[in-house]
Amino acid sequence: MDPFIPAGKSRFLYYLDKVETILNNAATAENPALVAYKEDIRTPFFMLEALSRLYKKIHSHKKLKDLNVRFKNIEDALGKIDYYDGFYQQFLSQKNIPAEITGYIKDQRDEKTQDLNDLLKEEKWIGKNKNRLSKIRKELDEINWFDERHDTQAILDVYQDDIDKVTKKYKVKDLDFKDVENDVHELRRRIRWLSIYPQSLRGLMQLKQNPEPPDFLKKYLTPEILNSPFNKLPDGSGLQSHIMLNNNYFYALSWLIAELGKLKDSGLKIILLEDSIDKVYKTKEDVRQLAHSICGEDQPTLDQILSGSQKIVTTFFEENILENLIA
Repeated sequence: MDPFIPAGKSRFLYYLDKVETILNNAATAENPALVAYKEDIRTPFFMLEALSRLYKKIHSHKKLKDLNVRFKNIEDALGKIDYYDGFYQQFLSQKNIPAEITGYIKDQRDEKTQDLNDLLKEEKWIGKNKNRLSKIRKELDEINWFDERHDTQAILDVYQDDIDKVTKKYKVKDLDFKDVENDVHELRRRIRWLSIYPQSLRGLMQLKQNPEPPDFLKKYLTPEILNSPFNKLPDGSGLQSHIMLNNNYFYALSWLIAELGKLKDSGLKIILLEDSIDKVYKTKEDVRQLAHSICGEDQPTLDQILSGSQKIVTTFFEENILENLIA
């Protein structure tokens, strides 16, 4: 990190450079959006969305709010491609999924990819008149960035505030999940930011290693979680100050994000198949029952997914995981 560039600005520039490299590689392709997607441009856009989400709460400059919307729009478009592409790749190898269904999902992926191509050109990320990246860099020059010490404290305050808001909403006696998208997926989105922020801040947040964890935490500390690359935070040795997170509680957070992701995907699989069957066959039969039967015997029902999600979330918040996240 350049000591002559404010820490906050430097973080944005780092990920903008990554976006620029990928877009330059994709620029001459027939389908730039698909190339950029396959080169994982979603990750730096996730980081930029996280940074703008943080800093718009720290600095009152309207540009940061605008940037947050701009980054989110691109990341959302990439998420739609990923949604259809993920299931398309999964269904290709499953003989029980009719070819017409797989073809429909591929068409949806291609449609969303074209939408991203249009958005990238419309907002001048690519094309003959591309100037979006240079304009963003100039906008970052207009921000009155804090010095490192005040920047660190401001980020800590926002992070704590996010923890408090999530805890207040979900630490309730009668948690009731009724919908995969609006309940399971929405909670996962909210707590996932608590994991993405540490990655986006390029070493500002570090894990404080603690001795033997309490027994109730051990169920979260699976080999999959302990060895996950998402739990290896960027090196922060060049920074003067850090925000320390309790490693075992951070791993527990990662476990919940991962488990909710599996449950969410299992539910969205049924929902996508329902939609696909309806669109392809235009049948009057029970679409949900058909979708569930296609998935196979191991596929849980939506009710089972919702109750399973509700159970692990209730336990997680009863154990005060988030309240102990900051060391």
